[in-house]
Amino acid sequence: MKYRTIGQDPATRRTVSVLSLGAMNFGSRTDEQTSFAILDRYLAAGGNFVDTSNNYAFWVDGTQGGESEALLGRWRRSRGITDEVVIATKLGARPLAPSTGFSRHVEGLSAQVIRESAAASRERLGVEKLDLLYAHIEDERVPLAETVTAFGELVAEGSVGLLGVSNHWVWRVERARALAAAAGLPGYEVLQYHHTYLRSRTDIPTLRSADGNLGAAGGELLNYLRAEPGLALVAYSPLLAGGYVRADKPLYSALDHPGTTARLAALATVVKETGASANQVVLAWLIGGEVPVLPLVGASSVAQLEESLAAVDLELTADQRGLLDEAH
Repeated sequence: MKYRTIGQDPATRRTVSVLSLGAMNFGSRTDEQTSFAILDRYLAAGGNFVDTSNNYAFWVDGTQGGESEALLGRWRRSRGITDEVVIATKLGARPLAPSTGFSRHVEGLSAQVIRESAAASRERLGVEKLDLLYAHIEDERVPLAETVTAFGELVAEGSVGLLGVSNHWVWRVERARALAAAAGLPGYEVLQYHHTYLRSRTDIPTLRSADGNLGAAGGELLNYLRAEPGLALVAYSPLLAGGYVRADKPLYSALDHPGTTARLAALATVVKETGASANQVVLAWLIGGEVPVLPLVGASSVAQLEESLAAVDLELTADQRGLLDEAH
């Protein structure tokens, strides 16, 4: 395994494995026995960066979420896990009532919600301190200063370590970080967005915004990260839910543009040269790029996890990386 430090403050920064494990379906679509087996194998391989959220996975059984956090809490207790595993969770997108579909009726990012939801996550996970807490989605109903202050207070009192942000417009991330700095508060240091080798269109309206997809890593976000090397990018859905390797998993509409054809051709060339799978090449490209990325992978079996783990040791040559980078 390879590792990277996230966070800049010596009091809160953590060293995490470059491959993060997503626990979204643990405790719902992925049963407890299988989930425990995947977590055990990840830990044995040196993995120590597990991702969840307080709303996972409400859409499976029509709940408000919490199944994933609760399972991770049971796993921690059964294995005697303390602080050797960094568990990241999120708040803000938990539905206000049991639901099976995504809607705008979610808890949001008010000071009250942040405090109450963080406490509930700590209870489900069985921890006194959340290692990394993300603002899951934007909440334009609440002043940014209120959200920033509420998150900062949790860090100050020791109930949260690092702060992160997901699925926000870049300008709002920068404004929130500026507000935190001006107030002498800790700000967002870990950014979680959808990012993969294929470039996704970001102009297509979504449920969250008529202006486009604020959850996909576009050129503006990547440029921001180059200018702010102290920030870390965690890339969710880097393997497109099997879209790179399974014919029955068609690519989604945001990838339907000419650049996809060129990049798939480059990817196929590197796959042939390395003998690795397309998934492994994509993960290796993300991990070793100019803007280093921490890919967040899901797994419904130990075998799926093994494929991703093998990508950590895959070293692309300069020519291979150049071919992949320059395809457009």
